[in-house]
Amino acid sequence: MAILGLQLQQRFPVLTGVCYSRLISATIHAPAVASVSSLSCKLKKWNNGGRLPRRLVVGLGASFWAQYMNMASNSKSFIASARLKGAVEQALQNVEWPEQFPFKDEDFQRFNETPDSLFYEAPRFVTHIDDAAIAALTKYYSEVFPPSNTPGVSILDMCSSWVSHFPKGYKQERVVGMGMNEEELKRNPVLTEYVVQDLNLKPKLPFEDNSFDVITNVVSVDYLTKPLDVFKEMCRILKPGGLAIMSFSNRCFWTKAISIWTSTGDTDHALIVGSYFHYAGGFEPPQAVDISPNPGRSDPMYIVFSRKLSTA
Repeated sequence: MAILGLQLQQRFPVLTGVCYSRLISATIHAPAVASVSSLSCKLKKWNNGGRLPRRLVVGLGASFWAQYMNMASNSKSFIASARLKGAVEQALQNVEWPEQFPFKDEDFQRFNETPDSLFYEAPRFVTHIDDAAIAALTKYYSEVFPPSNTPGVSILDMCSSWVSHFPKGYKQERVVGMGMNEEELKRNPVLTEYVVQDLNLKPKLPFEDNSFDVITNVVSVDYLTKPLDVFKEMCRILKPGGLAIMSFSNRCFWTKAISIWTSTGDTDHALIVGSYFHYAGGFEPPQAVDISPNPGRSDPMYIVFSRKLSTA
């Protein structure tokens, strides 16, 4: 039986603006060897007993931990990050998935359940990861994207905003942005068109089958409350062999991130996103890549990607 070596972590979510190097050293590590089903069991225990409810812990403890973590040493942060890198990249190797999706409805609840349209109503012309992480993501895109101005290529940037972090000067005939704030989307220079849509209310994507060569999602997969619906739609609209790239860090609007995300660590996040690809169906086995530019000294950056099966 193939099993996955995991380093399970209990970590409070990172508040936007709090430096990663201060946070990771306060991560509580519990080395373990576990299959996906073991992770599911542990998460079920967090939900059903043995500890305070996750939502209560997050609500009461985030500001305290943020202050405590600021006292951590940078040297310990660097060591912890170095150890984590290998774990993230191995998270999706030889996974034996349970027959059924292992997560429950409560795992996709948020601390703030007010309408997302209100939360994102005001435009935010800021970046949500630091410059080094942005540069690492842009470099990765330059290595995997179709060449600029390739005839017939279409790209969808999901959960988009005023910037997509594509390589400088990169163009295609069709680059669609889908996001929550129209003012932000209007400012995005790489887009040829945009759609304003709340995927948590309407996961059905307004595109025809086999429409896109690439789908990107930058530091927003943790906000999806109906991820399987969205990933099934991604598979539908990707062309056979099309590439889906989900990138994430440890930065988020923690009140809007799903519960399963805010109560687990970076290695587990790769496994969670990988499960979306697997259980949506129609994708190749997902893979994880750690492109963090300066472990322990800047925001980490991770990729989970997959391609639509050529026969799907």
